[in-house]
Amino acid sequence: MFQQIRQDLRACNGDWGSQGFWVMIVYRFGRWRYTLKNGFVRKPFSLLYKISYKIVQIITGIELPCEVEIGQNFRIDHFGDIIISGYARFGDDCVVRNGVTVGLKNLDEIIAPIIGNKVNIGAGAKLLGPISVGDNVDIGANAVVICDVPANSIAVGVPARIIRKK
Repeated sequence: MFQQIRQDLRACNGDWGSQGFWVMIVYRFGRWRYTLKNGFVRKPFSLLYKISYKIVQIITGIELPCEVEIGQNFRIDHFGDIIISGYARFGDDCVVRNGVTVGLKNLDEIIAPIIGNKVNIGAGAKLLGPISVGDNVDIGANAVVICDVPANSIAVGVPARIIRKK
């Protein structure tokens, strides 16, 4: 856990005051508590996680549950109004900015987006439903992505148009 937190601090350029870093500390703690096999021992840590999660969520406006699978060098660049479904998955070197939602398209289909490596998600973007985003993709600001995005592409607009990178 501490090694991952040090790596998260490096991903935030050493800025321990970054709200994205605070969220990552709580996220890592939440993931770590699942490594405790004894349920009796885990219960107080789960309570501490839930309290910390809610405090950080209120202060930063970022919802990143510990059930989300994220790769290395995940970075929340700007804080506020970020909601990520616990069913989502992120690859390595992903950047998320303010106003981003990564979640379910509807409650009947509990499948969230799977995000590849080196994905840059612009402010206000919405990625919804059972979609896959390939590696080396840029999601434009305020784009609404409801279809798969192939690797080496840019997704812009509402609904998002896919443009191949040159």
